Amino acid sequence: MSSTLERHVIAVGDLLVGAGPAVVIGGRVSLRTGPRALPREGATLVEPATAADLPAIAEQAEAVVVGASWTRDIPLVRAAAGLGLPVVVERRPAASMEEWLGLAAYCAAEGDGRVILCEAGGRPDLALVRAARAASGRPALVDVSADLGLSAAAVAAGADGLVIGAGPAVGSVPGSAAGRRVAEEAVTVVGALLRDERPDTLPGCRQAIDRVDAALATLLARRAELAGVVQRLKPVGGFAGRDLGRERDVVARMAVRAPALGESRLSAIMNAVIEAGLHLAEERSRR
Repeated sequence: MSSTLERHVIAVGDLLVGAGPAVVIGGRVSLRTGPRALPREGATLVEPATAADLPAIAEQAEAVVVGASWTRDIPLVRAAAGLGLPVVVERRPAASMEEWLGLAAYCAAEGDGRVILCEAGGRPDLALVRAARAASGRPALVDVSADLGLSAAAVAAGADGLVIGAGPAVGSVPGSAAGRRVAEEAVTVVGALLRDERPDTLPGCRQAIDRVDAALATLLARRAELAGVVQRLKPVGGFAGRDLGRERDVVARMAVRAPALGESRLSAIMNAVIEAGLHLAEERSRR
């Protein structure tokens, strides 16, 4: 059902976790705290309660979870790791990075090497996620089910994916449609800004461009709003109040970040952006 493509990339169902875009994973099921039987569909990551659960997990799930509450149950850890599925290793509360990575290495040795780190709990240590991913080379997830507001921060910290749990499609339950939208917005916008994607197929390139365009549209909308505030504060607003010297300074600073584009190309782009913002401000002032 899943296969290792290369180092740093592990397939969980149709999702590739590791290099490339961050992903959103729903359908985490715990047989310790939830129903004692797997749902017929929608179970992506499954945590067993006992070894008796493993045959059903092997048949129906896309990955098995070594849960944070029982990482010291070595017989069950060994059995889960040898199941033939990718293994998601959650960090035990208060466990050090060395302990976490040591358990991940044990699972890799007991299984086929397909191990993904996962930081869970109500207060995930995002700095530790970044350090563990860098030290081990393994993909890392952050479970944001308890606080979807951490989605953007988790992606910024280097998480390869967000786990949003399972839940009914109502309200703001993490597993709901609303919860998924929050997480997907984080992996799209923040991921486009901070993750270095190197797609090698035309569809992959177009999807990466779509993510960058989404981030660009978000930033342009925010810039236009701020520019509108500036117009209200300036003694002379609108086109008559343009400060060409400041605009040149803005372009020069941008060119430091985007030397391949250079000041001449960036100047044309920013002139169009500034004019669009001024037109928008004028339209709003007439309402």
